[in-house]
Amino acid sequence: MANIKSAIKRVDTNNKKRENNQAQKSEMRTQIKHVEKLVAANDIENAKLALQETTKHIDKAIQKGVIHQNNGDRQKSRLANLVNSVSA
Repeated sequence: MANIKSAIKRVDTNNKKRENNQAQKSEMRTQIKHVEKLVAANDIENAKLALQETTKHIDKAIQKGVIHQNNGDRQKSRLANLVNSVSA
């Protein structure tokens, strides 16, 4: 464990940021699973609404640096293709 005051503060700061990042990433993953479940149930209207909400969560995670830009774009693209394939 750190003995220096600034190192102790840094450990606390890092722990807070890690918890926030994990919470945001977990919520994003939950939203993705929700969309996939709606698509599996052929609930197209609710899937489209959930896709919009999920896109917001993914964009926020990208903006905060929780996930990489390409990772977020790939997830949004896959979900959009999934929803569009069911509605077509």
